[in-house]
Amino acid sequence: MASDKGSSAGDATLRRRIEPREFEVFFDPRELRKEACLLYEIQWGTSHRIWRNSGRNTANHVELNFIEKFTSERHVCPSVSCSITWFLSWSPCWECSKAIRGFLSQHPGVTLVIYVSRLFWHLDQQNRQGLRDLVNSGVTVQIMRVPEYDHCWRNFVNYPPGEEDHWPRYPVVWMKLYALELHCIILSLPPCLKILRRRQNQLTLFRLTLQNCHYQMIPPHVLLATGLIQLPVTWR
Repeated sequence: MASDKGSSAGDATLRRRIEPREFEVFFDPRELRKEACLLYEIQWGTSHRIWRNSGRNTANHVELNFIEKFTSERHVCPSVSCSITWFLSWSPCWECSKAIRGFLSQHPGVTLVIYVSRLFWHLDQQNRQGLRDLVNSGVTVQIMRVPEYDHCWRNFVNYPPGEEDHWPRYPVVWMKLYALELHCIILSLPPCLKILRRRQNQLTLFRLTLQNCHYQMIPPHVLLATGLIQLPVTWR
């Protein structure tokens, strides 16, 4: 009879995996946790081998730790391409966004895709501009959706035997709300999402406020995807 094995069975990356509880608290889009966690994948050239690891905030933000580690441990040959994918519990602040652009300008063979579970202080104009600058410099920035959460659970988490498909099922509406706000940021629109934290009962609440510019500039399918917005009807 085949045994029911978890992520540890013959897994060379086990020492670099995080525990299920860590994944749950770091990447829950409803949790406004101060610490940040980074799960990352690196793929060199045409190789199919993917190097995976994780990192957290220390005295520096986790993005700066990655850049320092990457540049100190590797000599990046300009003629060899390198694809990096980040799964971040918080989006980069404006200072980290600036450091990321500097890192990429020094390593033109590196491409970076960033998935985030939450937007860091998204009402701050410098943080909003920092994300726009990243996107304008060629970095892909997206909100984590169900496929990304599932991918991270399978490849970065030391899940129990038989729990390969049982990652924490976060409310999809939060993913869609953050995706909507990210559209506002990229399109230089005013914020439409406000997040409130009630400390008494530990509830995280949101308030959605749309202006005419949001209806005019954001694709209708993005607005409708939240399930909370009804598009205005124009009568002829």
